[in-house]
Amino acid sequence: MKKTLLFVINTLSAAGAEMALLELFKRLNPDEYEISLYVLMGQGELSDRLPEYVTLLNKNYSRVSVLSKEGRRHMYRHIIKTMLCRGTVFRRLPYMAAGFFEMVKKHKIWPDKLLWRVISDGSPRWEKRYDVAVAYLEGGSTYYVADYVNAGKKAAFIHIDYAQAGYTRRLDKNCYAKFDAIFPIAETVRDKFLEVYPEYKEKTVVFHNMLNPWEIKAKSKLSGGFTDNYQGIRILSVGRLTWQKSYENAVEAMRLLKAEGYLARWYVLGEGSERQMLEQQIVKAGLEQDFILMGAVQNPYPYYIQADICVQATRFEGKSIAIQEAQILGCAIVASDNSSNREQITDGTDGFLCRLEPEDIKEKIKLLILDKKKREAFQKAAACKKISYEEDLELLKGLFGNEEI
Repeated sequence: MKKTLLFVINTLSAAGAEMALLELFKRLNPDEYEISLYVLMGQGELSDRLPEYVTLLNKNYSRVSVLSKEGRRHMYRHIIKTMLCRGTVFRRLPYMAAGFFEMVKKHKIWPDKLLWRVISDGSPRWEKRYDVAVAYLEGGSTYYVADYVNAGKKAAFIHIDYAQAGYTRRLDKNCYAKFDAIFPIAETVRDKFLEVYPEYKEKTVVFHNMLNPWEIKAKSKLSGGFTDNYQGIRILSVGRLTWQKSYENAVEAMRLLKAEGYLARWYVLGEGSERQMLEQQIVKAGLEQDFILMGAVQNPYPYYIQADICVQATRFEGKSIAIQEAQILGCAIVASDNSSNREQITDGTDGFLCRLEPEDIKEKIKLLILDKKKREAFQKAAACKKISYEEDLELLKGLFGNEEI
């Protein structure tokens, strides 16, 4: 008989963790596993990329992206529906109030973190027992698998700097005690998680993102990419337009570059809730022709190989898939100096790490604009980085037997 495997994820929109999950599905043999997927928010444009052997459990699924205006409206309706289901919003008011005041003390409010447990409580449930259930993202999917999924073994993936992303023990209500294995996607992600939950050290093991370098390289050679015939230096960033990605610093860094007379243009592939704010900043800085928000694209890889410099100056990451993709395609990279990026980039060898300040972002880009040999050296070094971790799949398969994780 096939082994039953359930994955739960918050959304299925075009973002790093979601893309990594699709790659993970490709590694699982449908002759051995009966694979199901439940998307907690019931939406995301990547559903048509699911392998045919993965069963999507959502009855009313929307392909609209959570990053679009229409998608956000759909998401808000879904949240209200789940909040009212079973009266969860009323039962969870003390929980949300305590979490809110905890955030106020830290001077940063995370509305999604306050709502994940309410959404989890109000979501549909199944009586079926699975051999293994996997929460592929923090927050809602983790709470849902911990509290409402019947499974022989449970595993939770961690994709971010846990505390910096806004999660706390109070919000989690010790849900990780219910998991048999915890899989951070990088060593730094593991370390940050264990700062919050040191008692789970023995069952916390790094499980890297699944990427297919050969497929990425093949897709980079397909038609697509830039169409503006620009002759100057092309700078590329890939990622959602959100606070985490810190694009307001990128816009200001570009303003400084242009003020110094450099012939360069900055392109961003991605969509998100901060588009309007960024568009206003771009207009105010006079960069309408020089800082281009291109939205999300189906195939970003031709853009990587056509760009001169890739910049990922973000506030925090788990393990940046955009950086991994840039390395696979041999790009010169500038990235913010945080714990995750230090694990991926050796400063001065295969990229530059910079302070998350417009002036320093500008300076590191300027060094690569002025030094073509340095750009080429970074490109060669980046292409040699270890990206594929196929052996990590055994960690998941081990949950089906008696092996210790």
